[in-house]
Parts: sequence; structure tokens; C-alpha cells
Amino acid sequence: MGAGKTAIGRELARELGLDFIDVDQELERRTGVDIPLIFEKEGEAGFRRREHELIEELTLCEGLVLATGGGAVLDPANRECLKQRGFVIYLEASIAAQTSRTGHNRNRPMLDASPDRAARLTELFSQREPLYQGLARLTVNTDSGHVRQITRLILKALEQQRTTPG
Repeated sequence: MGAGKTAIGRELARELGLDFIDVDQELERRTGVDIPLIFEKEGEAGFRRREHELIEELTLCEGLVLATGGGAVLDPANRECLKQRGFVIYLEASIAAQTSRTGHNRNRPMLDASPDRAARLTELFSQREPLYQGLARLTVNTDSGHVRQITRLILKALEQQRTTPG
């Protein structure tokens, strides 16, 4: 959360001439309700089921930059879809950056119930970070730099990977 997946994903898609979809935003569009309401009515399990169905569908599409929610990696089936069907970029952000970026946003059900956002983010990071590392083909730190700068770094890294033998 707060790593810049949507902003950077949108800019990356624009630079590459691809479509962009944020899984959470697409889920809200399709259901007609926001993520907190899905959590309230169906719990995290219901949200994760819906999230998986969407990831299963969208990873079959070509020409797409896909931004998943931070918890999508918890589901082994999501990890398999992402790993087998795409090029996964882990946008890494420190707890301090995440806390700052999510501080005023009340649309984060995984954080909103916690009185200490930094502690909750640390807990989530400890669960998720090894999964992100195991899945990613490229890791980019997003703590400093603007969206365009980070996007340029990603494009440069992608070009280097494309031209490097092996």
C-alpha cells in the first residue's frame, strides 16, 4: 500500500502504449461499490475471492499493465497467474513512505481498523515482502523520485533485460 502502483502503472502503460487496469478500481467499477463496502459485507475472504476471479481473467489479456492490490500475492493461485502470464515488477516502499502516503486515505480496509498504521503496515510487509521478492522479475524502490522518474528507471531496466543475453 502506498508504493505507487496505480500512478506508476498508469504512467508505464502510457509510455509503453498499453492499456492500464488497477484491479481494485476495476472491481469497484464492476460491482458498483467501493472496496470498504465489499470488506464490510463480505469480509476479507469475499474480497479476496472477487480479486482472484478478476486477476484470473485479466492476466489472460494481452497488452496490459495491471496493478494489483498489495494483498493479492497472499493467494498462491494469484501468484501463479501473475508469474506465468506476466512480467511482475515489485514497487518497493519503506514503511515510512507507506505511512506518509496512506495517512489521509480512509479507503484502506486493511489499515482503517488499526489505531497504529505504521505497526499494521509493518505486519503486512513482514507477511507479503518475501512473496513479492519471490514473484518479482524486477524490483524498484519508490521512496524517492517522482512518478515519471521511477517510470523511466523501470523502462531502462526493462530495456536492459531485453538486450541482455540469457
